[in-house]
Amino acid sequence: MQTAAIQDIYKGCHFSPFNSTETFIHPKWERVEGGNWILYEHPSYRGHQYYLWQGEYPDFQRWMGFNDSIRSCRFLPNYHGQYKMRIYERGDFQGQMMEFFDDCPNTYDRFRFHDIHSCNVFDGHWMFYEEPNYRGRQYYLRSGEYRSYNDWGSSSPRIGSFRRVHHMF
Repeated sequence: MQTAAIQDIYKGCHFSPFNSTETFIHPKWERVEGGNWILYEHPSYRGHQYYLWQGEYPDFQRWMGFNDSIRSCRFLPNYHGQYKMRIYERGDFQGQMMEFFDDCPNTYDRFRFHDIHSCNVFDGHWMFYEEPNYRGRQYYLRSGEYRSYNDWGSSSPRIGSFRRVHHMF
């Protein structure tokens, strides 16, 4: 089994794939040595979400953090298949529907509205971003039905961009 590691939470602390943890509050993030991770501001995978992959993270602004408080994290398994998602302009899969297989850096430029009220992820892992060009609050979506924006952890339907999670280690 491969091991992915986030260094400098605690020296020598490693996490095995498919395991999660809820042990740290103000880590000094320096680098992710492997894997894809979602960090959460609160315990039990709640609050602001931050997507990190292998690379250097000298401070929380580098990973678009609003602060340095992290209370839970989740390792994302690699995904090697196709990507497919449907978004809807209204809740419960109502209204105009669009199907996507790739990234969208600006939802308004692409289809002239910002609000996504529901979504159905058929294949792959996706990240929604509150602002265009993959900025602002982040929301992780895996395969499943999201009948309302509350289902992916948002208090607003505003989505400015989205992309596939496909960084490999």
